[in-house]
Amino acid sequence: MNQLSLLQSLPYGWMGTIAQFLDTDEADWLAAIETNYQQLYRQRSTATQQQAWQDCYQILRSQLVNLRDRNWTLIFEYELPREGGRRPDLVLLADDRIFVFEFKQKSTASAADLDQVAAYARDLSQYHSQSVGCPIQAIVVPTRRQKPSEQRGDILMLNPNEIAKLLNDLNGKGAIAASGNIDPQAWVQADYEPLPTIIQAAKSIFEQEPLPNIKRAHSARIPDLIAYLNEVVDRAQANRERHLVLVTGVPGAGKTLVGLQFVYQTSIDQKAVFLSGNAPLITVLQYALKSRVFVQSIRNFYIDHEVRKQKAPREQIIVFDEAQRAWDADRMAEKYGITSAAAGAVLRIAERTPDWCVVLGLIGEGQEIHVGEEEGTEQWNRALEVAACPWQVHCSPQQAGYFTSVPDANLHTDDLFNLTTSLRTHLAQDLQTWVAQLLTGDIAAAAATMPRLSATGYNAYLTRDLEAAKAYCRDRYLSQPDKRYGLLASSRARNLVHHGIANDYMATQRLKAGPWYIDPPDSPLSCRALDSVVTEFACQGLEVDFAIVGWGDDLLWCEGQWRTSSRQKNVRDPLRLRLNSYRVLLTRGRDGFVVFVPPEAKMDAVFDLLRSSGLPLLVD
Repeated sequence: MNQLSLLQSLPYGWMGTIAQFLDTDEADWLAAIETNYQQLYRQRSTATQQQAWQDCYQILRSQLVNLRDRNWTLIFEYELPREGGRRPDLVLLADDRIFVFEFKQKSTASAADLDQVAAYARDLSQYHSQSVGCPIQAIVVPTRRQKPSEQRGDILMLNPNEIAKLLNDLNGKGAIAASGNIDPQAWVQADYEPLPTIIQAAKSIFEQEPLPNIKRAHSARIPDLIAYLNEVVDRAQANRERHLVLVTGVPGAGKTLVGLQFVYQTSIDQKAVFLSGNAPLITVLQYALKSRVFVQSIRNFYIDHEVRKQKAPREQIIVFDEAQRAWDADRMAEKYGITSAAAGAVLRIAERTPDWCVVLGLIGEGQEIHVGEEEGTEQWNRALEVAACPWQVHCSPQQAGYFTSVPDANLHTDDLFNLTTSLRTHLAQDLQTWVAQLLTGDIAAAAATMPRLSATGYNAYLTRDLEAAKAYCRDRYLSQPDKRYGLLASSRARNLVHHGIANDYMATQRLKAGPWYIDPPDSPLSCRALDSVVTEFACQGLEVDFAIVGWGDDLLWCEGQWRTSSRQKNVRDPLRLRLNSYRVLLTRGRDGFVVFVPPEAKMDAVFDLLRSSGLPLLVD
């Protein structure tokens, strides 16, 4: 097999030492890159892409000519596995150091350019087994830059004529013994385990593929939680018992992932069902999986087993996702004619299963956004008070105080049941803290938290120019077709529609949630079209890579506190629902978000407050 044929199956376009690169003719080098590109993507590269490769080759050839004796490795167009086409232009393995280069055909780098290369470096350091612990430098090279190089935070914006100087200055700096140098072959073949989206995770489970062995999932003790749940099933079956398990967690902590994995594993031997009151989540998962069996609507569960016939379900393991959406008695009576709150209805139905059952409720903290959702965990205690048989209850110590009707012998507490680590936002543990501080009005604390959040590689911005926000997303993810970005807004804001964010009732009713999250970039229904808008109802439990969040006039900052003019029928605390809605909206982005505040006088106080909370302006 010749070298070119071998390259077709490799996750990079070209790899070799500096000397090998200098000895390779430009036409042969370009042919190798192009052949690899066509093999991976089943299409030819564009003329713009080919010109960018030529610029890269010519610049590096002139800059590396005096570094021939360095036994360093150049890896061009390395594709991050399972990342849908994310390919740094160049990864340079220099002894024990790693340099990630992006070349841009412009005179200066935009915010999107800087964030793109920073994300490459961040993800390699976190998910690439041969990169963990190695110093990694992110570098943007604007190929037309005339100004001297400059440091932008952790990113170096490098004049193309200063590449040689940068690398020459490394001589003797930071390099360790040869035994500690990076092995290029081991590096390109190393495990890379990024965080799956909930859609990717569901597909993997449904197709019986292994989920990535995610370090953060292990540190959050998710495997331990799954093992505990399996033990609960064994105990319930052996002792003919009924068990209620309540798992709480911050947005993105993996609650839905736990539920999907638990149902799939147990359904091999037992009958299990994954239910949700989150209609968009159900729609998106069914659209992605092309199946209506794996996940089902809790509405249909109520109607089948409580409204039409009071019959036993076929499943003895019931997972209720988004259980904070459990409606109170008034709302259940209004919608279904059921005379108890949702929690009571679920337990009553579960009690009809023969011999034993396990009910797992997954509860998002601070995410009650619907009418009838304000009672929270208390309604589970009231349901247990009138239960027809004894229940074993498992919950976190923080939730234990709610269960006054459960004997101590039947109440089991463990920190496993409170998922406090966000898996959605990479290493952005501080996102939840910052959002909470913002929404409680602790602005000084929020301003102190934002630098820590930014240091993890999470990108958060503020703007009053919606087109600038859209341009940032298009620019940043131009060559990454699997990445998802879109418009998000509160359902109660009335002014956003006048600024290009169609969150009005009729527009959001026309939204097709499945295509919005799943369709390819060229689909007019895709979120990347930046046309249709999802509200808090259509994004709870789901995510995008980058969110453009429109801040509307339904939540304003007045006289040192948050206020809302929104009024809804049967809502006891409208401000709580508005705050929770923005909590959901601000925590949907895996890579980050930009908040757009309309340029209206009544929104000035909100803009100033967000700026004071530490959000940097989106400026290219």
